[in-house]
Amino acid sequence: MSPQGDDRPPKRSGGSGGKGKPDQPKKPGGSGSSGKGEKPEYTVYGKSGRSGRGGQKRSAPARQKPGEGRERPPYRVYRSRPSLRDRIATPWGKPRFLWVIAIAYVAWILIPVVQAVIFSFNEGRSITQWQGASLRWYVWDPDSSVLHDPALQHALLQTVKLSLLTAVIAVPLGVAFAIGLHRWRGGVARSTNFVMLFSFVTPELILAVALFLLFVHSFRFIGLGTNAELIGLIVLSLAYPVVIVRARLLSLGPSYEEAAQDLGASPARTIRRVTLPLLGPSIFASAAIVFALALDDFVIVNQLSRDASTQTVSMAIYSAARTAPTPAANAIGTLMLVTSTIVIGVAVVAFP
Repeated sequence: MSPQGDDRPPKRSGGSGGKGKPDQPKKPGGSGSSGKGEKPEYTVYGKSGRSGRGGQKRSAPARQKPGEGRERPPYRVYRSRPSLRDRIATPWGKPRFLWVIAIAYVAWILIPVVQAVIFSFNEGRSITQWQGASLRWYVWDPDSSVLHDPALQHALLQTVKLSLLTAVIAVPLGVAFAIGLHRWRGGVARSTNFVMLFSFVTPELILAVALFLLFVHSFRFIGLGTNAELIGLIVLSLAYPVVIVRARLLSLGPSYEEAAQDLGASPARTIRRVTLPLLGPSIFASAAIVFALALDDFVIVNQLSRDASTQTVSMAIYSAARTAPTPAANAIGTLMLVTSTIVIGVAVVAFP
């Protein structure tokens, strides 16, 4: 026995066969261990690296599963570059060329309009060579300006009159037609809806020629002139309020009208006090679109016009372009453009 406090390791004991081999340590959990899963002991050395100086015995740490208790290293996701064919053929991809097409379309539409507006303020008679800014063709020229030319004034008044009458007549008819088609069911309703939408698929020139033959041969009591132009514009623009108001009716649904009738309102009172106020934005938008459409129409009014007394602004501009155009045509066209823009702007601001 070594004395008390001796740090020397114990002496080796003889094993089997009388040889001086050291005893093999028993594996943890084996038959010679005190308990299952017992952890082996190991010696922690001090700074000197020897067991006799500052060394102490500690139990070995528990084994961890692979990847447990430590953070995974960061990794990168490498994505392959899509080819040009994939970019074009993928409908869910980010649009890359649509903005180019949109800008080109807007430029194609606006550049000629801006050029016409600019040359309406030209000092000279040319519509291609700039000679200085002036209001000559609006108010100052004593013979050819919009303010002093009787033909241009009459054309302007005729255009505004036809546009207002078309909006006043076509919009109420379209609203009533839309409400009737919305509540009407059956094959006759589908046929009527197709007839109403027929003006959308029929070229305007074909419609104008058909109306011309109708008023010349069948309806001679109407004849050509302002009445024929008004009827033609109404036929052309009637489908627009029908489509817009029907879309509004489909979005509203029948719940408001059913609630009003449950509270005791009659069908006529329900339409007057509930349906029409809810259709106000669509009715106003329809009126603005019909007014702008009739304001610059050329095919219908040119085909159904009788003489110079029924000439509109579009016909005056066309006639001036065929002979010797002056900036006065640009000036009256600018006035019509401003009028249409104001009407559409009011519609947008009033019912956003």
